[in-house]
Amino acid sequence: MLFASFAFLQFVIMRLCNQAGRGLLSDDFQEKIYLYIQIFAVAGFVFHGMTHKFVRKSRVRLTLSLFALAVCVPGASVLMFSSSASAIYLIAAAVTVVCIGFVGGAVYVRMAYRTGDGVKAGVCMGAGYSFAILTQYLLQLQFSVPVLLAAVSAVSFAALGYMLVCIKDEPEESAEEVKPAAKGARKLVFALVITLSMLLFISYYNSYIHHLQIQSGYTEYNVYSWPRLLMIPAVVSFGILGDIKNGKYLPISTLCTAVLSLLNAVLTEVTGAYWLNMCLYYVSLSAVISYYNLTFWKLAPKTRMPGLWSSAGRVTDSLAVILTFVIPISSLSPVAVLSLNIAALAVIMILTAINGDFNLGAEPQKTDEPSAAKDTPDGALESVKEKYGLTQSEFRVLKQLVLTEDKQAAIAESLSVKIRTVQANVTSIYRKTGVSTRSGLVSLCRDESDNK
Repeated sequence: MLFASFAFLQFVIMRLCNQAGRGLLSDDFQEKIYLYIQIFAVAGFVFHGMTHKFVRKSRVRLTLSLFALAVCVPGASVLMFSSSASAIYLIAAAVTVVCIGFVGGAVYVRMAYRTGDGVKAGVCMGAGYSFAILTQYLLQLQFSVPVLLAAVSAVSFAALGYMLVCIKDEPEESAEEVKPAAKGARKLVFALVITLSMLLFISYYNSYIHHLQIQSGYTEYNVYSWPRLLMIPAVVSFGILGDIKNGKYLPISTLCTAVLSLLNAVLTEVTGAYWLNMCLYYVSLSAVISYYNLTFWKLAPKTRMPGLWSSAGRVTDSLAVILTFVIPISSLSPVAVLSLNIAALAVIMILTAINGDFNLGAEPQKTDEPSAAKDTPDGALESVKEKYGLTQSEFRVLKQLVLTEDKQAAIAESLSVKIRTVQANVTSIYRKTGVSTRSGLVSLCRDESDNK
């Protein structure tokens, strides 16, 4: 409900904002409206990320999110029922898109923390997008029923506000903030570069068709036509895939699908290939959206700025659009576009390989590292606890780490605590003991046992 309500409102508002100034501004300037809308959206997401970092009281953060949502209501009303050829429409578009970006940041950070709790985020994302795409297509794009669209939007605003109140934007048990380990920081940077590179594949056709639809007055060419419905099965499929084995198969599957959009540059000049191009575009877009949402939702809770990192993929999406205005990709020749895309593909493959995302088989047994020390006496564990000043909660987690081979999710279940509590305890144990791996903890306890 949380994600579906936001996704629907975001789609509707962004669609209305993109037409701001139509009939008032020149075609050349109206193309830049799309750029400005993306900049305002980024500002909203970033503003929320900084607020989540520096405003400590969750009640204040919630109040700000609800205020931004409340501002969206009259803003959306202006966009729905007034002429786009007016200054009021332009002002309403700017204010509303910043506010919906801020609300989006609040939604994304909640999705990230629920992902850390073990929620099937992929299924939630797929269901949410499916509802939003289908409902928008029927009410706004196909039949154009303003009253019904306004009614469903009002229900979505109410549902979104209710869910923001019910779902907290931080862990219930506050844990000490820690800087991500080198490997975690590397994954964040790699995910950003991979996301930007994949978005580059579809940037050419995105800017190309955007130019054509403005020139045709959203009649002959329309990016919101029926191929958009292909996003529904695509995003559901990738969402389910992202929930399987902790998203093990998602990066390589996304890469293989996104590569299909390289054909856009070739097919653009082929007569009769318009609809095929649109289908390729939307399937590839669904793959990339699924990748960056699920990846950053999984990584964000482990960072110092979860409010910012949880929406990093969505922000990068808008930044990619902005980049296409700085580097007018749509004006390049097909050969130049393909060369640029192939270079981006090489970068993605290298980073994916370094991340180990190509290793799809069974994980090899590490024979050179100590296994779980099932024979470690409790006295050695107690000694480690006293020596390094571990809390009782950390000690319980330490015992599970050393005496079992359970994953953190299983440990959380056995101890009847949330997985993010286990994650916080593990991080604290590593920091206090000075080791960085589970096998290092086993060795530490064995050494303590030998000393006894």
